[in-house]
Amino acid sequence: MITSGCEAATSNGMSKIVIANWKMRPETLEEAEDLFRISDGAIVCPPFVYLEEFSKIKSGAILGAQDISLSDEPGQTGEISGEMLTRLRVKYVIIGHSDRRWKLGETDEIVNRKLKTALVHELMPIVCIGEKSRDTDFEIFLRNQVMSTFAGLPSEQIEKCLIVYEPVWAISTTPGAKPDTPESALESIKIIKDSLIGNWKLEIGNSPKALYGGSVDSKNVADFLKEDEISGVLVGQASLNKEEFKKILDIVSSL
Repeated sequence: MITSGCEAATSNGMSKIVIANWKMRPETLEEAEDLFRISDGAIVCPPFVYLEEFSKIKSGAILGAQDISLSDEPGQTGEISGEMLTRLRVKYVIIGHSDRRWKLGETDEIVNRKLKTALVHELMPIVCIGEKSRDTDFEIFLRNQVMSTFAGLPSEQIEKCLIVYEPVWAISTTPGAKPDTPESALESIKIIKDSLIGNWKLEIGNSPKALYGGSVDSKNVADFLKEDEISGVLVGQASLNKEEFKKILDIVSSL
C-alpha cells in the first residue's frame, strides 16, 4: 500500500517537496544522467525514454513520470501503462499538467481516468489544478475543475495525492504571463482545499498536501515555501539548468 504523498516525498530529509518536470529535455542521455545525479532529494520526472536507464542508477533522486495511459487496455498506440511504469521503479506520476490540459486538449474526464489508473497501480499522483486566466470567475473555475478531476474517488484515495496549484497565467512561456505572489497562490490553494474538504468530508489534517508550480526558480522558491500551507514546488524550466536547480535544492534544504 502506498504511503501519503508527504511521507514518501519528504523521506529524503528535506522538509519541503521538490518535483522536477523536464518535459522533452535534455536532448541527450549523457546530459540527462548528469542532471539526474545532482538531483538528490528531488522527485525527477524525465521524458519516458530516460526512465529505464535512470531505474538502474543508484541516486538520491526519486523517479516520477510525466504522464500515464488512460487505462491498462494494451491497444493504445504511443501510450505508457501503469504496469510499465512500476516495473521501471517509478513512484510518482504527473496528472493533468497544464501542457496536456490546455495545449493537448485533455479534458477533466481524461485527467480523472488517468488519476484512477495511477492509483490502481499504487503510483503517487501529482495532480495539477489551475486556471488559464485570473479573471472574476477564477474561483468558480477552480472549484469545478476540482470536482471533475476527483469525481468518483473516495476520500482515502484523494488523501494520497499531491496537488499542485499551477496558474497557467503565471508560467513564463504563457503569452502575457504575470508573476504570481505567495498571497495569490495561498488564496487559490485555500479554494482548492476547501472544495476537497467540503465535498469529500476530508478531515483538515488529512487533506492532500498542496504544492506550487508557476515558473519557480531560485529567486522566488523561498518566498513560496516560507508559507506553511505550501508543502513544495513543481519546477519546470529551472530544473534543466544544473547550477540553477542545485541552487534551488540548496535553498529548500536550508528551510
